[in-house]
Amino acid sequence: MPSILVIYNPIAGRGRVKKHWPKVHQALIDAGIEFDVASTSAPLDAVNLAEKAATKYSTVIAVGGDGTVHEVVNGLLRASSEGETIALGVVPLGNGDDFAKMIPPQTTIGGKVFDWHVAIEKITQGQTKLFDVGRMSDNQLHSDQNNKPQYFMNGMDIGFGAQVALNFTKVPSFLSGMTAYLVAIMKTLIDYHIPKVSIQIDDQKVFEQSTTMTAITNGRCFGSGFWVCPEAQVDDGLLDVMVAQSIGRLKILRLIPKIMKGTHVNEPILRNYRARRVVIKSQQSLVVEADGEIPYPQTRHLEVQILDKKLRVIV
Repeated sequence: MPSILVIYNPIAGRGRVKKHWPKVHQALIDAGIEFDVASTSAPLDAVNLAEKAATKYSTVIAVGGDGTVHEVVNGLLRASSEGETIALGVVPLGNGDDFAKMIPPQTTIGGKVFDWHVAIEKITQGQTKLFDVGRMSDNQLHSDQNNKPQYFMNGMDIGFGAQVALNFTKVPSFLSGMTAYLVAIMKTLIDYHIPKVSIQIDDQKVFEQSTTMTAITNGRCFGSGFWVCPEAQVDDGLLDVMVAQSIGRLKILRLIPKIMKGTHVNEPILRNYRARRVVIKSQQSLVVEADGEIPYPQTRHLEVQILDKKLRVIV
């Protein structure tokens, strides 16, 4: 029996996986890799496939974008009960592939992530490294998730970025990559609200403020080309936190180019922290985005913490 399960999402990357999968499949065979294959057909399929795979395989390969990897990571962490996971390989064929930018050789700001040919070379070599993972929980009941914690490998946010993630799903399918994200940003600028929240960083005093966006990351890049926390490291045992003050549309537009270059960190409207645990509360319902997905469409209480070196990744 093969020790590797390949999970591919045919609709990931707005059709990129469906287009490239026959070549990827043949390249895996040509590389002498023995594997089984499972295709996703519905949301959260990859979570269930990965969770079950952990009992039969030593490695799971995710073929798709950050959303596919996000689901696989959640399945692996559930299977390991938040202990060290089996190995995860990534064949990046999504819109942003932001998590892949943290896999050596790490992508510099503005650079391109390794392609699927290089991904297969990495799988063949089998070298691994332990990455940190973010863990989220709220105080709401979610019948479809049985109130289980949610995990992210790259980052999560509330406010403007979460609204962009929602609007991204409405962008015409013929647009992809950075173009699609910019269209989603323009749609969000037309109508968005700024929540007032209380935030606690580790055991520090709680502070309250209206925030256009609060991001908590393990990785450095969001939305294909937005280097929100450009100094974040995936194995330092810390979350990077960026809290933006309440700002209007013009200031958002002025800030976007700086975030794309990673030169925004010293802006006076931003607060930057490193923490192991962050608690966010709000009187209003918040949309929570994580790795491009929406694990919490409505919540008023969110606790985020780092899990040190629990995700084994093929590098």
